[in-house]
Amino acid sequence: MDVRLPGEIRPVLDNGIPAVMVTCSAVGIPNTTVISQVYYVDDTHVALSFQFFNKTIRNVRENPRAHVTLHDIPGLTTWMLELQFDRSETEGPVFDAMDMQIEAIASATGMSGIFKLRAADIYHVVSVERQSYRPHA
Repeated sequence: MDVRLPGEIRPVLDNGIPAVMVTCSAVGIPNTTVISQVYYVDDTHVALSFQFFNKTIRNVRENPRAHVTLHDIPGLTTWMLELQFDRSETEGPVFDAMDMQIEAIASATGMSGIFKLRAADIYHVVSVERQSYRPHA
């Protein structure tokens, strides 16, 4: 059975807050990195921006599972995605849209021309979990 992304996650994917990605090598060595973009492809796939994360990419090629945490600060919610690497795209509509968004992010932060999208890595969504923050009284 395919896991589907709920509609409530769409604004979180577009909120501009960097996400945290965790991968693990074939021998079990973890790696954590911050990624600038998690892009909605369809209700069972997301694309992650591949810019300059050599250890992360090496891990994903050895072990295609990854975990991504997204933050919805105004909604006091964290989303955790378990993903399975599917393919890497270096052209086409998903790549072009992500490239344009990364350039907009770079431009807004005064770093235009520094961030270069090398590929849009497409992942199948294995699981999605939403957790709400519990404010302390």
